[in-house]
Amino acid sequence: MSGKRTSSMRCSIHWRFSTGLSLLLLTAYRSPLAAQAWNTPETLALVTRAVERRLVVQADSALTSYRARAHGFVFFLAQVGEGLIEPPRLVKADELDVEVYWQAPDRSKQVILGWRDGRFLPSDISYHRDHLGIVTNNFGNVIRIGEGDEVRDVAHPLSPQGMLAYDYALTDSAAIRSVTDEVTVYRIEVRPRSFAQPLVVGTLYVDVTTAELVRFRFSFTPPSYLDRQLEDISVVLENALFEGRFWLPHRQEVEIRRRATWLDFPARGIIRGRWEIEEYQLNPALPPELFAGPAIGGLLQPGGSTAWEQPLEQAIAGVAQPVNRRDMESLRAEVERIAGSRALIGLPSQRLATGSLSDIARVNRVQGLALGLGGVIGLQETRLQVQPSIAYGTSDDRLLGSITASWSAGSAQLSIGASRRIRDFSDMPVSAPLTNSIMAQETGKDHGDYVLLHSADLGLRRRVGARTWITGDVGVVESRSVTTRASPANGTYRANPSLGSGTHRLVRVGLERGSGGVAVRRDLQARISLEGGEGAGEYLRLTLDGEWRARVGSNELLTRVYLGVGTEELPAYRGFVIGGRGTLVGEPFRAYGGREVALAQLEWRLDLPIPAISLGSYASTGRRLLVAPFLAAGYAGREYGAELPWTRTDGVRPVAGIALEWFMRLIRIEAGVGLIDGDVGLTVDINRDWWGLL
Repeated sequence: MSGKRTSSMRCSIHWRFSTGLSLLLLTAYRSPLAAQAWNTPETLALVTRAVERRLVVQADSALTSYRARAHGFVFFLAQVGEGLIEPPRLVKADELDVEVYWQAPDRSKQVILGWRDGRFLPSDISYHRDHLGIVTNNFGNVIRIGEGDEVRDVAHPLSPQGMLAYDYALTDSAAIRSVTDEVTVYRIEVRPRSFAQPLVVGTLYVDVTTAELVRFRFSFTPPSYLDRQLEDISVVLENALFEGRFWLPHRQEVEIRRRATWLDFPARGIIRGRWEIEEYQLNPALPPELFAGPAIGGLLQPGGSTAWEQPLEQAIAGVAQPVNRRDMESLRAEVERIAGSRALIGLPSQRLATGSLSDIARVNRVQGLALGLGGVIGLQETRLQVQPSIAYGTSDDRLLGSITASWSAGSAQLSIGASRRIRDFSDMPVSAPLTNSIMAQETGKDHGDYVLLHSADLGLRRRVGARTWITGDVGVVESRSVTTRASPANGTYRANPSLGSGTHRLVRVGLERGSGGVAVRRDLQARISLEGGEGAGEYLRLTLDGEWRARVGSNELLTRVYLGVGTEELPAYRGFVIGGRGTLVGEPFRAYGGREVALAQLEWRLDLPIPAISLGSYASTGRRLLVAPFLAAGYAGREYGAELPWTRTDGVRPVAGIALEWFMRLIRIEAGVGLIDGDVGLTVDINRDWWGLL
């Protein structure tokens, strides 16, 4: 019976591997849509009508002026981590109350009456003045952003000069909800005739009856960006019908993403604004002197007499959607589809690159000081990128490196690559890489267990929902054991375990649900992965990693779960290990492991006020301290034996403890006690939200 089961398993895994590549390519492949009908006579007649209607509206004597009130938020966010797929972190938030005046034909004035801000991480960000106001005239015939420093003099698609610069495609009609009624609109896609010109890519929504512009969603071609740090800008303008006749600004959103120009690094800054414009008064008498001075006047810094209805943190929670990323990500996917194979990123196509600070320099007991760097080489006007990297260990004299080619098309990204690398074998990181390097060098405490991998693979990542992805890859991996070769400044390194397991052909499939972002009351993110391998032993490996957050009043309940199981021939470097730092604080470090593991932690997070310590004009230690009592429990079974230093748990190992997050939650301190043996543990580290950057 045993021989039959082994044979059956070998055939099953061989079938999975031999068909994995076919399934991966079929998943990546999308049947081409019918050729888009650009510039048909019907479409151009509709666009001409819309252009003429804009000119008529600008000269319409029935609307000579208006006064309105705009309420808005401007957020500065930071996004970090490999692939920049994690949700951005809120750094600074500004809430503004602005009075808006407009007078025909094209005079406008905005006055900031109320302004308050909050810093959630150290920052000295300052905004262009027009980021603190709204667009009063749908940009007119030319589009400018950032007071002309970011985008300047880009022809509007519904301007006379725009008709000479753009292609148009009428896709369908749709009903959309306005402030007072439901409106039927034509949906017109727009792309430049030449992507080498500073122009927009996007979608116009035009009223079927009047041909007036109701909604405009768009981004820009790379030559539009005057600031070379700009990755892209996405804009949504929505108008509403007032008095059954006048289409005026109602809701506006803009997102400006920036990255370093000389280094491809997994960190970006994001400015995101959202505005709602209401309380219109049509045709009021506006004195000429009102329009004197700058276009956006009033307060120059937070202050004013506005009586805010609730604390800033609650106000942010009430408008969580603009802080999150779904709308803008769908817009980017939309404009990428319209642009076809052409890249829409404003950054230089050739840059140095690194995956984290520790990819440049790190210390561990296998390599000693390891130095590395990489690059990004993008093919001009395409979405194909080649990313080479190289690294060298000064203690083991081992040369490492990788090369990956990736191609993205809207919601899907296909990659192919090969690498020679040393990494910690565990799926569960237990320390910030920078912290580990310092501790390894200065104290001899290295919290990794390392394996040398030679690999080649073909991978796919595809979005199937607002926050859901499917992933898959096929490849070949050879794993080799490595030994301790370095010496610390103080203390002694422990021996590195033998984890090499030979060569395997692999197939992996996964399903991921990303975080909903910040300021959401309930959030579930999870990842499930199934892996099959054949070669030096055939195996299956299944893992589930999940996190659930729920707001309870002003506090938060956090639950983390990790489950992993493998078959008997699971290679040692694909096994599981728990204990101590990062998993069960209070138990011995990585004392437990095997072919199956379960780990869970329940944390009650209380946000308490404390005095802030000033660190200059733009930063402080923060006025809040997070206190989080927690309970954790872990189990490991089906150990590998004497060749590895970890053993099974012989039941569940429970831990109780408390965590503190201080300095705007950048620093996390954990203290725990093992409830079986009474051992106590204490760790101090950077908050794990930032480990991908370090």
